[in-house]
Amino acid sequence: MRILGTALLALTLSACSGPELLNIVAPSLSGQWEKTTDLAYGELERHRFDIYTPTEDGPHPVLIYVHGGSWNSGSKDDYPWLGRRFAAEGYVTAVINYRLAPEFGYEDFMADTAKAVAFIHQNAEQWGGDPERLFLVGHSAGAYNAVQVALAPEFLAAEGSSPAIIDGVAGLAGPYDFLPLDGPATKAAFGVAEDLDATQPVNRVTADAPPMLFLHGDKDTVVRPRNSTRMEELLKAQGIKTRSEIYEGVDHIGIIVAVPLKGRAPVVKDINDFFGQTD
Repeated sequence: MRILGTALLALTLSACSGPELLNIVAPSLSGQWEKTTDLAYGELERHRFDIYTPTEDGPHPVLIYVHGGSWNSGSKDDYPWLGRRFAAEGYVTAVINYRLAPEFGYEDFMADTAKAVAFIHQNAEQWGGDPERLFLVGHSAGAYNAVQVALAPEFLAAEGSSPAIIDGVAGLAGPYDFLPLDGPATKAAFGVAEDLDATQPVNRVTADAPPMLFLHGDKDTVVRPRNSTRMEELLKAQGIKTRSEIYEGVDHIGIIVAVPLKGRAPVVKDINDFFGQTD
């Protein structure tokens, strides 16, 4: 398993699409999930999500996954392997799209994330989900979106909702403290924001935050592990349930590869344990 994961990572870094390749090599887990594609949570083209439901009777906890891609790339269509993995773990799993830079910026992709979260929460029961057990998971830029929508109440308030509907968040290799903007991706995504300080999750932590888990690899040179450990420190200071795990020998891509290929790091187990599920 470790050899396969290493080979997969090498292919990813040599310009193959990591998510697409995982659709080929990840376990199919057939018989444990059902899939419905291209559901709408809003009116725009990117307001779409796929839903993966466990075949066992519910109600089940609901998990919303937000993809990464530097806020300028990525699609729900790349993540069937993740949807079926978490559905097999017992979650009604929604994988969402959102608008991307450079055409759209911070206010847009955060508004989309909130709209998706509110819509899925309101309609969870029709897929066998329990709206009282709603969790968010994201990787990289998607981890940012998931954490920020739980900390910045204005986005869910615009949907007639609030972060109180979120029972937990797991951020995988997410950036939460990246001022000043020093790269083309962050400048394109956040340069239009009126208040840059307010875009940083480290500045939005309050005692009202939901429980949060931060997972990172110690070999991540794209988003440094200090982002996760700093968030843990800030949340603990507010008395919020939180934990960070830094996996030895795991890099930025390796942490998401570990979702279907468990030998790389216990990502799914740690998420299940934190959210109160069993592996």
